[in-house]
Amino acid sequence: MASDDMRRIEEDGDLRVFISSIQSLDNGNLRFQFYLPLLGQCEKVTIVCEKTGRSGEYTISYKGDNKVLLSETDYDLYVTFYLHNVSNGTETRVLALYGRVPELSSSFQKRFLKICKKYGLGPENIINLSNQDACFAGKR
Repeated sequence: MASDDMRRIEEDGDLRVFISSIQSLDNGNLRFQFYLPLLGQCEKVTIVCEKTGRSGEYTISYKGDNKVLLSETDYDLYVTFYLHNVSNGTETRVLALYGRVPELSSSFQKRFLKICKKYGLGPENIINLSNQDACFAGKR
């Protein structure tokens, strides 16, 4: 994950989530199931992002108003999402790379860095959560 407000994706950050599944619904919406560390426990959460009139764009109310863009995918191996969050007048940008395998190769990570740079985020804005998934690790 990457963000212009690192507090939101670091440990105990409100946008630090561990995705367990993403499902495209018949109406074009996306259903996300994820684990959220909360007060020392792992809470399973399901949210639905509503499709907008634009291809690959969704909205959701979660910790503010959000626009979610499907930035890049090949559907079999990985997906990259861009989230623009507005909460109490403050804007936060988050990029997330999710793989269907426990650890994506360095070529995917380099590609993610390139996408982050496109949004003005550098290596100092990136956290690799693949080995920090305390919630989901015990549920595989």
